[in-house]
Amino acid sequence: MTSSASTILRIDSSARGTTSSTRTLAGELITALNPSAAIIERDVAAGIPFVDEDWVDANFTPAENRTDEQRQKLAYSDSLVQELKDADTIVIGLPIYNFGIPASLKAWVDMIARARLTFQYTENGPEGLLTGKKAYLVVASGGTPIGSDFDFATSYLRQALGFIGITDVSIINAAESGKGADIALARARQQVAKIAA
Repeated sequence: MTSSASTILRIDSSARGTTSSTRTLAGELITALNPSAAIIERDVAAGIPFVDEDWVDANFTPAENRTDEQRQKLAYSDSLVQELKDADTIVIGLPIYNFGIPASLKAWVDMIARARLTFQYTENGPEGLLTGKKAYLVVASGGTPIGSDFDFATSYLRQALGFIGITDVSIINAAESGKGADIALARARQQVAKIAA
């Protein structure tokens, strides 16, 4: 069934360009979900800053006490958080690199996991604040099966998204292309077709 989502955040993390399976499938999935949706595009493979000491100091300083320099240090992170808040649906292109997620995607997670903005601590433990959203992981790998003991990518990203309140997560499976890229793509496209049907 086509989604009524009006705003979709598309996150690409593959180092490949036009030959990327996750980039191709992410585009096809978004068309299946809602071809008229507003699309926010974020290509983390193009470069994303890492958390450093100045960022941590700024983040732990109460917002009302931050200096102009600290606010500037957090500005990029703030923009990434706002993209998540604005989106109804998140589509993440997730190639599995060496059993895990790309470093650029991990850097994105570090930038958006913000206490008081995307999660909060309560007496019952952490509580995600970005609830009511749907996420899709468009996953490709050469040889790592999704859900295997050595798939640290999908389990990590499910955990990270759930931590900020996004618990409705579906996977489009184009993994194990080493056994046949056409087979992996066909399998994933069948899943996309079911969403569109």
